[in-house]
Amino acid sequence: ARVLEIAKRLSLQAARGETVEEEGCERHQEPLKVFCKDDEAIICVICRESRAHRAHTMLPVQEAVQEYKGQIQARLQALKEDRDKLLGIREVEMRRNW
Repeated sequence: ARVLEIAKRLSLQAARGETVEEEGCERHQEPLKVFCKDDEAIICVICRESRAHRAHTMLPVQEAVQEYKGQIQARLQALKEDRDKLLGIREVEMRRNW
């Protein structure tokens, strides 16, 4: 969800022609370049070495984006199919009621 939120914000900024600012770590003022899969959070390289994240599974942000993008698209497709089925059922029911 956090990755999606950041992606949406960056897309909106780019669409409006605004300069896309790179998010930074609130604690270390470093660029957020690593995704912690265990905490599902984007962190900086200094946080990655902290006790809180040291033993966690990490990915570069770009790899995490691609991984989650695929998952989001698959879920979105399933939701679209469910919606189409429900709209079909609704239409049949409305015709029957008329």
